Amino acid sequence: MTEFWEVAFTEKQLMWGPEPTRSAIFARDYFTKMGVENVLIPGIGYGRNAKVFLERGMSVTGIEISETAIALARTQLGLDMPIHHGSVADMPYDDERYDGVFCYGLVHLLDARGRAKLIEDCYRQLTPGGHMIFTVISKEAPMYGRGARLGDDWYEIMPDLKMYFYDDDSVRREFGPYGLVELSRIEEPTPGGSLPFIQAVCKHR
Repeated sequence: MTEFWEVAFTEKQLMWGPEPTRSAIFARDYFTKMGVENVLIPGIGYGRNAKVFLERGMSVTGIEISETAIALARTQLGLDMPIHHGSVADMPYDDERYDGVFCYGLVHLLDARGRAKLIEDCYRQLTPGGHMIFTVISKEAPMYGRGARLGDDWYEIMPDLKMYFYDDDSVRREFGPYGLVELSRIEEPTPGGSLPFIQAVCKHR
């Protein structure tokens, strides 16, 4: 997986452009309403989703496996903020507790054990009453069912790129134990149109 993203970032630079996702804008507004002051972003990439939180005065810490993406965050987006270099599988990287966690387009790239660990690790780094928002790919996406089937709703859609596709039931099953308070659908623009995602909002008990 590391090699796939290193090649992608190297070849396409800001491969999704500099603008934040709709999910990040939703999370920014939600966190603002909830009084969030510091945000953890696992899988921050080159940081296009970080700027919306920084512009609202929140502090942001990222985690990113791609050295190329971190370099792009520094040189192309001018982000001067902590970014831990490594895999989310190795969380936690610090002893901090965060009011908010925003995780976009990452958890569905992991197998069942990896998904469970990431969700639990994020929850453990929340302050009491803090919120985390995950954006995951929906089974309504056109690539659902393509490629080698690795398990229920789990496919290798291209070499070295595996995806687990969610529906409402699987969102409730995986996020329910971690204070799921809301799930909603959102369409994210892509170069070829758009893709359907599901947003899971959880609150630390």
